[in-house]
This record gives sequence, C-alpha cells and structure tokens, in this order.
Amino acid sequence: MAQPDSKKIFFENLSGAGKAIAVLTSGGDAQGMNAAVRAVVRMGLYVGAKVYFIHEGYQGMVDGGENIEEASWESVSSMLQVGGTVIGSARCKEFRSHEGRLKAAHNLVQRGITNLCVIGGDGSLTGANLFREEWSGLLAELVDQGLIEADAIQKYSALHIVGMVGSIDNDFCGTDMTIGTDSALHRIIEVVDAIMTTAQSHQRTFVLEVMGRHCGYLALVSALACGADWVLIPEMPPEDGWEDKMCQKLSANRAGMKRLNIIIVAEGAIDRSNKPITTDYIKNLVVKCLGFDTRVTILGHVQRGGTPSAFDRILASRMGVEAVLALLETTANTPACVVSLCGNQSVRLPLMECVQMTQEVQKAMDEKRFEEAVKLRGRSFENNLKTYKLLAHRKPESELPTSNFNVAVLNVGAPAAGMNAAVRSAVRVGISEGHKMFAVSDGFEGLWKGQIKEIKWADVGGWTGQGGSLLGTKRTLPAKHIDKIAEQMRKHNINALLIVGGFEALLSLLELLTARGKYDEFCVPMVMVPATVSNNVPGSDLSIGADTALNAITTTCDRIKQSASGTKRRVFIIETMGGYCGYLASVGGLAAGADAAYIYEEPFDIRDLQANVEHLTEKMKTSIQRGLVLRNENCNDNYTTDFIYQLYSEEGKGVFDCRKNVLGHMQQGGAPSPFDRNFGTKISAKAMQWVTKKLTETFRQGRVFANSEDSCCLLGMRRRALVFQPVVQLKDETDFVHRIPKEQWWLKLRPLMKILAKYKTSYDVSDAGQLEHVVRNRPKESDASVAM
Repeated sequence: MAQPDSKKIFFENLSGAGKAIAVLTSGGDAQGMNAAVRAVVRMGLYVGAKVYFIHEGYQGMVDGGENIEEASWESVSSMLQVGGTVIGSARCKEFRSHEGRLKAAHNLVQRGITNLCVIGGDGSLTGANLFREEWSGLLAELVDQGLIEADAIQKYSALHIVGMVGSIDNDFCGTDMTIGTDSALHRIIEVVDAIMTTAQSHQRTFVLEVMGRHCGYLALVSALACGADWVLIPEMPPEDGWEDKMCQKLSANRAGMKRLNIIIVAEGAIDRSNKPITTDYIKNLVVKCLGFDTRVTILGHVQRGGTPSAFDRILASRMGVEAVLALLETTANTPACVVSLCGNQSVRLPLMECVQMTQEVQKAMDEKRFEEAVKLRGRSFENNLKTYKLLAHRKPESELPTSNFNVAVLNVGAPAAGMNAAVRSAVRVGISEGHKMFAVSDGFEGLWKGQIKEIKWADVGGWTGQGGSLLGTKRTLPAKHIDKIAEQMRKHNINALLIVGGFEALLSLLELLTARGKYDEFCVPMVMVPATVSNNVPGSDLSIGADTALNAITTTCDRIKQSASGTKRRVFIIETMGGYCGYLASVGGLAAGADAAYIYEEPFDIRDLQANVEHLTEKMKTSIQRGLVLRNENCNDNYTTDFIYQLYSEEGKGVFDCRKNVLGHMQQGGAPSPFDRNFGTKISAKAMQWVTKKLTETFRQGRVFANSEDSCCLLGMRRRALVFQPVVQLKDETDFVHRIPKEQWWLKLRPLMKILAKYKTSYDVSDAGQLEHVVRNRPKESDASVAM
C-alpha cells in the first residue's frame, strides 16, 4: 500500500508539539517490552511531544502521583537488552471498576495526557478500549465533582489509544508474532537442546511442559524446532486412543536406533472431552506401557525471563515507532488500533476486531469446534500444525504414493545455521510425496565427483538443531564441470534439484538454466531456498541463517558494551560480515542500540564520519557512557575498520576512548535460532511440494522434461507472501558485481536506527502500516505464515 513521496515525513513537518503521550506495560511481562517503551519514548520526543511513563501498569494510572513520570531521552538508555519491563507491570482490579477508571482519567487530565500507548495482552487492550469509550462521560463526571475545569471537556475531548501486543503466548489474533514470543522460544529451545544431550546419554524419554495458557503456539513451534516425537496442544486435542498411538510412535523411534524421545506438552493441553492432559499422566503412561526411563521437566517462568532476542528487539522497536505514528495520525473518529506484524510488514488493525476474534478461538475450543479454533488462530498457526504433522509422523510404506521420481538435495555457498533443518524438511516431505531422495555432499563439486547417495527418513533425525551444513557445502559453481554434472544426473536419473544456499546458489541456477540448451539432463524442475547469513539473495526479504547471525551480533555487542560498565566513557567499533550487503550491520545496529552503522548501500565520506564523532562526543558529555558503531566489512575500501577506529580515537580524545572488534566467523557458527529452524523447515517443505507439482506437470511420455522459465525458481519471502520467482526474472533486480539486490527493504529501517540514536533525519512512512480489517483466512498467495 505504497503512498506517494509527499508522505515522506521530515523532522521539521512531523509534529507532536502540544501532545502528551503516555506509555504503560500491563498484564504479564514479556521480553522486548523495554525495547517498545524505548522506541515510543524516543520517537515521541523526536516529534516534539511530551512523553510519560506510567509505572506499574493500570495500577499506576489509578494511583497517580509519582507513578506517572515524565520521560527523557536518557531515561531509556541501556534498557534495550534488559528483559521484562523496567517501568513495572501489575494486574489491577481497581481499574475494572468505574471508580478506578474515574481516578485514572483525573490523573491523565491533570497532566494533559490524551494519547495512550498500551503494551499488553488482550485483557489489557480490552480495558484500554473501554476506558476510551467512557472517556467523555468520565470527564463530565470530573467536572460535576469540581475536580477539573469545564473547558477541559473540550480541550481533552478524545482519548486516543494504540496497542502493542506484549505476550510470550502469541495468543492474540491479527498478528503473526507478539512481542516476547521469539525470546520465549529461545529459552525453550536452549533447554530442549541441553536436555537432549543428557537424554541421549541415558536413553531417556523427557516430557516437557511449556507455557502458553490456552494457546499451543509455543509448544507447537518448539516441537517443530527440535523435532519432538509428540506434541499436545489445546487447539487440536488428540483423537481418542491417542495413548496407544503415541506409545507405538515412541517405541518405533527407539527401534530405529533413536536413543531418546521428547514429548512437548502445552500447559493448557486437553483431550477431546476438554479434560486436562498433564505431564505426570504422560510420564506414568510411558513408564507403564513401555518401561522407558522417563523424566518430567516443567520450564515455568524461565520462559518469561532473560534477554530479548534480536527479533523481539527489532519487532518492538518497529512497533513502538509505528505506534507513535498511529497516535499522531489518529482522529476522534479513528477506532482504537493495535499495531501488528503480517509477514514482514507492519499493519494496523482495529483493536476490538482482534480481541473479538481472540475470544472466538476460546469459545470454539470450549464448544469442541477444534478445526475452527485452529483456523481462527490464523494461517501461521495452521501452517505450523500441518508442517509438524507432515514431518513428525511417517506414513506406512503402503500408504505412500509411488511417484518413481528421484530428487536431489544439495547445499551451495557458505554454511548458514538452519540449512540442516531445511534439508531434513525437504527429505521428509519428498519421501511423504513418494519420491526417492538423494543427498549430494559438498555442493556441485560433490555432484560432478559423484558423491550422491540415497537418504532415508531416519537419516535426517536430529538435524534441526545442528549448525553449519551436515551435507557439506562449497562455493564451486557448476559451469566448469557442466558435462560431468550432466553425466551424474543421467547416471542417477535425477528428475529434480532442490538447492539450499546463498548467492552462489542463484548463480548456479542461472548457469544450469543456460546449459538446458545443450543438456536435456537440466530440463528438470529446479528450485532454490535462500540460506546465507548475509541476507543478500535477490527475490527474498529474509534468508535462512540471517536471524542466527543477528542474534550472535546482538549478544556479542551486549557483552562488549557491558565490558565498559563502571569504566570511563568508551566507544566500540564493531566489524560485521555480509560482503557488500549491509543487512547485518544495519539491523544488528538497530537490535543492539548502535549510534551508527556504516554500509556500502549508503555511501559516506569523511564529513559524515566527522559528524558522527561530534554527535557521539555531544552525547558522551551528558549521561551516556558507552557508544556502539557497526561497520559492514566491505562498506568502503579506504574507510577501513582500523581507519574509523583511529579517527574516533583521535577526535574523541579527552571525551571518550575507543576499542575495536572484528566479529568474524562466529556469526556463521552456533546452533540455529528457533526462527531459522522454523523458517528453514517451512520454506523447504513448500519448495518440495512445488517440486512434486512441477514433476507431475512436466512428466510426459515416460520422462520429465521441463524447459520453461517457471520450472527454475527461487522461493522467497516478499513482504507478506512466499513467492516462487523464475530466476531469469531476478537478473534485472540483481547487482552481480557486488552480489546484492538492487532494492532492499531493510534500508527503510535505517532512519529508525538513526532516530533512536538521536539523529535528526527524514523518516519515510510510505511503508507505514495502514488501518486494515482482520481477515479470517488470508488467500494462499499472500501466505504470511512463514514468519514463524
């Protein structure tokens, strides 16, 4: 929904002057709430509004006094990496009464506050909407009681409300992800990964209970991310007799040389009679029926705690800025809205439409309309469930279709966390669709050398949590050995190729496409799934591996900044990977609270460097003690990391000292993040289903022959959609010299980083969220379910 350039907002003409905005966190806490509070405060101050903290949620609004405190720029420093909410949260009975809301209205009017940004769950947001509806009546009562002047009714005639959903449960309809969910998944996966090592040692079964209240999102996605044997969620209770089926599955897995079993249970799990299913019940069942050594682990509040993930910091920062823009644009007739995420895009939805649909889910579950409950949760939830069923439960050989097609899977380019999850998904979906799956070691180098072998369902067990590339990956392109590759394709009768990789994978597909004129062996369906930490593949907003790299950068920056606590003022210059693509430096900078990020896509000169040093010097003279500057490795040939370090060291003398750090290959290593595990799993499953469809379409006269442009595609995420794009059409979108797309969505996030670092800059809101309506089932072509 792009707007003309006239909607570009500049500091001079975007005005919140005379407005007062208050921000509060209510209900249960969630990691990332502080990032949202920080963004609201800084964006509010940036546009000239007064901004207030309301401490202890609605309780603070009712009690007033010191609970309502004016915020300054410095008051939100160093809170980005802190979990929970530093302004406090409380559940308030008094606000549920008319008298309580009357007190709250009085406290707000006294300070001229008519704009509220509420960060909480559906209960908190429902309360805010009721408060808004009663506002004019409450003011009239306050005038009658002589507590405010009569002209206040006109002056403060409307209360404007924008909500952000902060909840680890991800139980709010209308948004793909709520603030805190990704961090909670990080905590769960850290525990599951640790438990799997001890379970492996002792051949144990572990039953894990995760949070989520009446929503099974955390249980379902963590089951997908760790390849759990069984998952129990409230939206889709197991069929009667599930106990026997589960025990058969666990027993079969052990018989297949698997040394452990993981069962994940949502805290609200129920059976078809709405009777709770407890972890103890499952443990006793496994011990009684199978005699397996079984342990129960209840994760509890550890899921709410800890540092927010990079995803949650970026999401909360984007939502916070979006919330302030929504408040500035609202009128007396605008309904209260909630700022949401759809795919990779911000949207605004009417608050009560979202709340009503959220309540409908619970009603459907109470009335045992479970299929409908799953649909009401949204396409993301529905797709997660379908993918889990597809990958976790193998059909008997007799039920599998027999396609007689051979499909090869290979990794190309540098390793990226999540590649193994993508390969596992492709192999298992391919087997489920009746294909014979082949694994190619070491990319195209392995293909021309004949390093090809059949890969079975059990061979990819436990791959989801493994970093790097278990198949092996090389940057070698196929052109040099094209004849040998064609020979191997013919020898093994390969009918389709699925490539998981980065920019080299795209170049490889273009070379294979060209070779179709000479070799019929390449006239087969070919699809690429983007996987690179650099996130530089054209045709996709996100690549497998980029989220894990961002988390590595963010965590390291947190530690580096902490190393300076208690010392004199210090600035850190950090070099990130990415080739010529500035994604990691820019988005990592936003997540880590950087003061500047130098990238190739945004040229800079010595004057810009000087301005940045002066800006930092000015900030350092106030209460800011630490500065963070990120530099993409190839941003400039002459302004190297050493040069920038020496410049800052010299120019900052007497105000701050300087340190530098090159992060290097630690950004490529480590276990994949929950996001990358699930992104890899789901995008690869979709790619494999496309392969099956194309094989069926192009099979004629006993052979597969596919030579059209649309039989050689890249599957990428574009804004709200997962899209198959012929690679030949991506040529015009690609800067092949610098190996980056010509247009990159994340460049619009850079002004956001600058605003939050106190720079005066232009901020283009042509991509800002527009008020939409909740859609029960989005059409398949705009399937945003990939985003977790």
